[in-house]
Amino acid sequence: MLFVCSMNSVRSPIAAALARQLFPGRVIARSVGVNGGKADSFVHEVMEESGIDMSVHTPHTMDELIASHFDLVITLSDDAPDAVARKGLETGALEHWHVPDPSLVEGPRDVVLAAYRDLRDNLRKRVRERLEALVTGSSQSP
Repeated sequence: MLFVCSMNSVRSPIAAALARQLFPGRVIARSVGVNGGKADSFVHEVMEESGIDMSVHTPHTMDELIASHFDLVITLSDDAPDAVARKGLETGALEHWHVPDPSLVEGPRDVVLAAYRDLRDNLRKRVRERLEALVTGSSQSP
């Protein structure tokens, strides 16, 4: 499966890491961005709280994809669905999840961290619900 967001810095790497943590050995989850981005230290911090080391994550773009077929592609930013269509990926299912970008939140550190935690927790719930159905074969749609 593939998660796609704008820069592969926040939303898609969090979703892919959660998928791997929640379903170890049961799913192959990758992430890319429409454009290149930089690693995000807030991502490292909030994922470490969940027992996931994101310090080795390097953002990748869609142009770097080697595979062209995915059973499920989930887009997480407004620019991602069009980019997936332009790339011509073969997908068993394509879904768009509207999730906020916590990197756009301004304010004190605790406010920004809260936005990242909210994203992490929201994605954990959605990934668990969607992939549980996929890995058990009970449904191909949410």
